[in-house]
Formats: sequence, C-alpha cells, structure tokens
Amino acid sequence: MFKELKEINSRPAPFQFYTADELWTNEHTAKQMLEYHLNETIDVSSRNKNFIERSVEWIVSHFGVDKNTEIVDFGCGPGLYTTRLSERDAIVTGIDFSENSLKYAKQVAAQKDLKINYVLTNYLDFETTNCFDLLTMIMCDFSALSPEQRKIMLSKFYSLLKPDGSVLLDVYSLNSFNQKEESATYELNQLNGFWSTEDYYCFVNTFKYEKEKVILDKYTIMEESRKRVVYNWLQYFSKDSLRKEFEENGFKIEEIYSDVAGKTFVPESTEIAIIAKKP
Repeated sequence: MFKELKEINSRPAPFQFYTADELWTNEHTAKQMLEYHLNETIDVSSRNKNFIERSVEWIVSHFGVDKNTEIVDFGCGPGLYTTRLSERDAIVTGIDFSENSLKYAKQVAAQKDLKINYVLTNYLDFETTNCFDLLTMIMCDFSALSPEQRKIMLSKFYSLLKPDGSVLLDVYSLNSFNQKEESATYELNQLNGFWSTEDYYCFVNTFKYEKEKVILDKYTIMEESRKRVVYNWLQYFSKDSLRKEFEENGFKIEEIYSDVAGKTFVPESTEIAIIAKKP
C-alpha cells in the first residue's frame, strides 16, 4: 500500500506523459465530456452560450467573414463555433478526435442543412492540401500541448494558412498560474461518476512547476479490476512568452486581447487571446 501511495503522489517531469486519448476517446468519459460541452450555462469543456454568441459575432466582424472565407477550427468538439460560422456563410472545416462530439456536430449540421467538413483525427496528425483564411483553436487547447507539440502545431498552422491568413487562439495567463496551489485529494466516484460506470476512488494531485509555468492535474482512477492514470497538463503564458513562440515560427503578431470575443487586454486577465498573421 505504501508503494502504491508513493506512486500515486509521484511528480512526473513536465509533459512526461500524454493521455488526451483517455479523456476524449474513452466511450464513457467522451459521453461525459459531451454533456459538459452542451451545458450552455457553464465554462467547462466549452464556453457558455452567451460568450460563444458574442465571440462568433466579433470573429465575423473582425475578420470580415463571408461566403468566401475558409475557416478551420482545431478541437471543434460538438461544433459550437463551426455551426455558427457556417450559418454566417463561411466555408468551415472542424477537426476533433472525439467521435462522440463529431457525431453530434454532424447531426446538427444535417438538421440545419449546413455543409461543414468534419474530420475525425488528433489535430496533431491533421493533413490536407487545402489552405485557409482563418484558423481557430479555442478554449485554451494550445495550453494543453507540450512545447514539442506546440512547435508541431505552429508549423502546421503556418503551412495551412493562405498568405496574410490569421490564427486566433487563447491560452491561460500567468495571472491564472499564480492563483493555483498544489493539492492532493481523493474521493469515491469523484465528479459524480465521470470516470467510470463502476465504483472507483479517484486520487487528484495538482502539481505546480514554477520554472516552466506548468500545472498538472494528475488523476489516478482506482477501480476494483483496474487502475488508470490521466494527466491534464496546462502551460501558462505571459504576453512575451506567447509572442516569442509565434514569432520564432514565422508569424507576425497583430493583436493581443483578453479573450476570443475581442475584449481589450488588461494586466489582470486570466487568459490571453492572440491574432497572429502569416506574412
């Protein structure tokens, strides 16, 4: 038991393990995530409905979205942005590796007679010969990627954009990082059965990496017949560190905001939204 507890509470190196598939492609947790996505009143898997409406209106206005605008949304989930952008006549592609979420998104598109191209894949592996005017990655997905994965994505972004095309994405700020504290808890059927239909104990360890500005929520799920570990990594950024990553990969920073609805950036913001252009 001591050895088991020691392993549960062990601190891995930053981004040492990658378990996103366990969260998004496991049949049970994927259903739970979809329910969070579709809850219009909370900001968990997706923004709340009012924010999404404001965000889409701002995106359409800021980027002059019309019937000729080609947009690709990385991590589109159940299509909360792609549906609305398609309704505004944009030519839209959505990428996600949750089969459950894309099934829902496709059903909505069919009901609304919208022609949206949905691609089931890990966006790190996405390939196409098409080029786009606007690329979006919303709900701080970029923060969940390791430095190596972010470099892959930025190279992919650059190759997928038309000349003068733009990237719009958001990340968590250092203000948010500074508000986090390390902790260790365990609970029977944590998150109301989120991890399994069977009874389980979930040990949750939150680790803070000061030098790297990274937070890890490590979930150790103990069922009667099996044990699983899920690692939820988040990178936190300053304006300068985010700008540096983009500029090192060939982008020019156009604007920095507090969110993807165009709110003016303020120093106390817990998020940073960036528009980067391909020269």
